Amino acid sequence: MRPRTLDEFAGQSHLMGPEAVLRKLIESGNTPSMILWGPPGSGKTTLARLIAATQQRPYFPMSAIESGVKDVRETIEKAQRHRFFDKPNPILFIDEIHRFSKAQQDSLLHAVEKGIINLIGATTENPSFEVIPALLSRCQVYVLNPLSETELLQMARHACVQDEYLKTRHWIFTETDALIHLAGGDGRKLYNILDILYSAHTGAGDIQVTNLAVSQAVQQNLARYDKGGDQHYDMASALIKSVRGSDPNGAVYWLARMLEGGEDIEFIARRLIVSASEDIGLANPNALLIAQACFQAIHNIGMPEARIILSETVIYLATSPKSNSAYMAIEDATRLVRQTGDLPVPLHLRNAPTRLMKSLDYGKDYLYSHSFEQNFAAQEYLPDPVSGTRLYSPQDNPTENKIQERILSWWKDKYQ
Repeated sequence: MRPRTLDEFAGQSHLMGPEAVLRKLIESGNTPSMILWGPPGSGKTTLARLIAATQQRPYFPMSAIESGVKDVRETIEKAQRHRFFDKPNPILFIDEIHRFSKAQQDSLLHAVEKGIINLIGATTENPSFEVIPALLSRCQVYVLNPLSETELLQMARHACVQDEYLKTRHWIFTETDALIHLAGGDGRKLYNILDILYSAHTGAGDIQVTNLAVSQAVQQNLARYDKGGDQHYDMASALIKSVRGSDPNGAVYWLARMLEGGEDIEFIARRLIVSASEDIGLANPNALLIAQACFQAIHNIGMPEARIILSETVIYLATSPKSNSAYMAIEDATRLVRQTGDLPVPLHLRNAPTRLMKSLDYGKDYLYSHSFEQNFAAQEYLPDPVSGTRLYSPQDNPTENKIQERILSWWKDKYQ
């Protein structure tokens, strides 16, 4: 069902309408190297093929997932052999170009700059972050949008009268809300749903598209969730921020969204372990134990039961008291280390396994804590230039209030 002409291309009227700038460039035969940035199923690969076909250029497709620097160079050499003085440059199309490493992207620079090939890269990620500046500056970026409801319906009706298999049945579109919702602006998902409806229909009668029929045939929500792209990180962020904000309802909702989208359950559990330390920390040290137990349990159990374990953990973390004192302590300590450099370890704290080291006063005057009352001896544990620096500050919650009391009882002369 891929379009064969520019007029058959569905959607992206801002780029492909009769007077749109990209449409005019394609028709003129003078398209630049470009990055097509848009969500899955918005027509990036189709558009690249149409450009090559319309301009009668040699077309060399590659997938960033499957190709390395050697493959890039071999393809560029093959493209160079197709160059003739009276022919337009070959097109090198790279799908998911954001997955290319810096070295792989660097290998494209010379060919693009010298005009050996016209590069068309497709990405679901923001190219500002994923494409190296040197390559990005040599390409025009065009943004593709999710397909609208009208565009999806046009594609569906067109497919039902043109596709080799779908056209063997008469299709009646009675209700389309579920079809549009499940497609989520993705043309590929739309065609997949139509294929499912066709396969699920038994008998020789008409296929009636209703919300119930679509929901029953698809059986699960296909709402757009690119677990390798922006939505992956956006929803993970929403989940963790809901936990941090002590909202169990928001946390469980975003957990469900990620699970329904097919997210890796171990990825979710790892994020919860981090949150247990960063956002809850010493206000409830058991949170880390619960999160770690969750990770082990879902690994042993798997889906669908793992969703219950994750739900329990998310609710526990969201309803726990919060403290980021451990996070702030290591941040402040790291900042201090970078400011002060490699300060020497004080002599009394150094290890002295040899006679020579002991003769150099390694370990001299060290006070062994267990030899003193309450297993505590006041001595300096920081290098002299940063002596007395306080990096851990307990926050106001029942557990850390007790920690604060202990610290003050030990270090009353230092912290009072």
